[in-house]
Amino acid sequence: MDDASANAPFIIRGITTRGARFRPSDWADRLAGAFAVIDPSNRTNYSPYVQPVTLDGIPCVVVDKRLRDSNPTAYRFLQNFAESNELVTENAN
Repeated sequence: MDDASANAPFIIRGITTRGARFRPSDWADRLAGAFAVIDPSNRTNYSPYVQPVTLDGIPCVVVDKRLRDSNPTAYRFLQNFAESNELVTENAN
């Protein structure tokens, strides 16, 4: 693995390996929300390591690889979530 791919974010796409859209439609917000904090104004502040995004019209979760070092258990949880739900991933290692 070269340095670029080692630092590339781990992306969980909301599409299964069989090509179906993953449901519910707000799954990415829910998953990233598990790593978020609610501020005093009742706004969700997502972790800088786990962000919900939309890529090519598909809900996704982008995981910063630094999470692997700072919280290996959380990183494994996200890998296992993607694997157990048969979701397409990029840079999962």
